[in-house]
Amino acid sequence: MVLMNTVLAEKQISSALGLQLVQGDITEEATDAIVNAANEFLQHGGGVAGVISRRGGPAIQGESDAWVREHGPVSHSEPAYTSAGKLPCRYVIHAVGPVWGEGDEDDKLAQAVAGSLRLADRLGLSSLSLPAISTGIFGFPRERAASVIFRAMGDYFLQNPSSGLKQARLVLFDQASVDVFLEVWPKYGVLRTC
Repeated sequence: MVLMNTVLAEKQISSALGLQLVQGDITEEATDAIVNAANEFLQHGGGVAGVISRRGGPAIQGESDAWVREHGPVSHSEPAYTSAGKLPCRYVIHAVGPVWGEGDEDDKLAQAVAGSLRLADRLGLSSLSLPAISTGIFGFPRERAASVIFRAMGDYFLQNPSSGLKQARLVLFDQASVDVFLEVWPKYGVLRTC
């Protein structure tokens, strides 16, 4: 069991932006925001979403319910956001990743990652922590997800060189995910220099 969040790998991908691969608990991240792997109705019952909601307190689910009442279901490309309740970050960005088997999963996952980064920029954030979206209860194969997530992050920062983000952290909880993401880490576009 991991007692604290540990940086396993890092890369400076531009003069202003560092990317870190971290093993630990995303609810312990003190970045400006964390990303929640959510469903389109922001019902945070299980997986990462359930843990974030329980540890952050009832404000997160209450604000999520209000968001859906006002805006409707959340899409893959346009995440929602709420306060972080009792968590050490300022915001929770609720990204809807694909359920494995629903079709067009790679594109939907890439949209969820890019949408999260875009929203962080719109909110004026300088740091963001993301989980391995869709690899838990949504069943997306880890190696494939790692490739899609790294490529989507790399593409976003190449296309948005004036992004205000200074630090992006991919936070993985279990050892199986850590092993896969570390293996894929050097192979994909996020490591290109901007």
